[in-house]
Amino acid sequence: MSFAKVAINLPLNRTFCYSVPKALEGDVDIGKRVWVPFRDKDKVGVLVGFSEKSDFPEIKALKSVIDKEPILSKQLLSLAEWISDTYLCSWGEAISAMIPGVLKKGKTTVRVRDEKKIKEKDVTPEMPFSPTSEQQNAIKNVLDKIEKKTYKTFLLHGITASGKTEVYLQAIDTVLKKGHSSIVLVPEISLTPQTVARFTARFGENVAVIHSRLLGSTRYQEWKKIREGSAKIVVGARSAIFSPVKNLGLIIIDEEHETSYKQEDAPRYHARDVAIQRAKLSNCPVILGSATPSLESYYKAEKGEYELVRLTKRIDDKELPRVKIVDMRMEVATRKKIVMFSKVLTDALEEVIKRKQQAIVFLNRRGFSTYMNCKGCGYVLKCKKCDAILVYHYDKRSLICHYCNAKLPPPNICPKCNSGYIKYFGIGTEKVESELSRFIPQARISRMDTDATSKRGSHDRILESFKEHNIDIMVGTQMIAKGLDFPRVTLVGV
Repeated sequence: MSFAKVAINLPLNRTFCYSVPKALEGDVDIGKRVWVPFRDKDKVGVLVGFSEKSDFPEIKALKSVIDKEPILSKQLLSLAEWISDTYLCSWGEAISAMIPGVLKKGKTTVRVRDEKKIKEKDVTPEMPFSPTSEQQNAIKNVLDKIEKKTYKTFLLHGITASGKTEVYLQAIDTVLKKGHSSIVLVPEISLTPQTVARFTARFGENVAVIHSRLLGSTRYQEWKKIREGSAKIVVGARSAIFSPVKNLGLIIIDEEHETSYKQEDAPRYHARDVAIQRAKLSNCPVILGSATPSLESYYKAEKGEYELVRLTKRIDDKELPRVKIVDMRMEVATRKKIVMFSKVLTDALEEVIKRKQQAIVFLNRRGFSTYMNCKGCGYVLKCKKCDAILVYHYDKRSLICHYCNAKLPPPNICPKCNSGYIKYFGIGTEKVESELSRFIPQARISRMDTDATSKRGSHDRILESFKEHNIDIMVGTQMIAKGLDFPRVTLVGV
């Protein structure tokens, strides 16, 4: 009698052995979910292998097999094992990262979305552009590996607006014609709608979307579509690298240098490195695209581990934007007071509004004020759990820890010395939005950060509103600084 090896989502670096009842012998298979007894309760696990013997005298039996077909391929299970070995997590934790949330609970059916709310969008078809000579060279190098179905990592080092996306699109077109699938990773969820729109315009309904902000049922439907092969192009944030695509032929990591590809919670994987390992298992090429490659990727390209492909010219030989650096110390000296914005920036913003154009103001700091300080004793209010300085959020009228999300009402007196001389210091996106509204009252100003996009669908709504020019000035954190393309934007302030 053989025994089933089951991986369970627990921080334990081992699999668990269960006997297979005769009634289930025809149903068990590697990659299927199973119900197993674990201590005093039942848990969902994934069957990862079989063994002819067990080291334990008493073995519990599998309760039931959930799936008719394996939900994870042997290749994905091998990838999960590599993640477990590389990032020091359990095999079960790595497998759990690959499965939609609803399936982790042992469900076999998922409630379908309300069909009345499903709307068909009109998508203007996009025709391929004639590539530049540099793009042709990049495409040729990648296509050679696609044709041979061999692994190779390409570092596509292209300056801003050099046409990296067109290289991606034409490479994917070749992959599709060969009957293979592609995965495209973007660093921010905010980039996903724009990327999906571009890819859908070229490839129609062949595109699926995977990221953490999707509703559980929506994510499951996309995952199911990918698994069944009705979507051959997957676009998404880092978790999309685990998509159950069939016949993987190409992986693309856009803005490969971004830190958001690193998962902070267990399993603490780096999506770029996982993508390269998956490409090795699939014998397919990987494209790492960036205008500012990470040091480790550039080093590997210089050593010859990756193939370096350069795009040195912008499309139509357009000039790079002019950059003006303003010394804010001189602003304070000239205007005899501390100011948030330079006169150069406010004048430029007013000019943008007059011309009916758009602007982006970037500050990588959420909230209104970055800390509360007692002028009597110098006390700064910190989080009791994390010892991090609490940030004041005007919208929520709360002091919030940006690490554990602990909230406190703003005190009227100092908790340490009972002084009433409390002041708030520092600048966040909320304060920038408020001050800009005061300086330029005629401008329509909106904000895009984690707080402003906490509701589902808010990303898309804000970006669509900006695209339709219902917003003149967008204030935001790194969400707005990663590859978004808005033709009316003629000014960026940092």
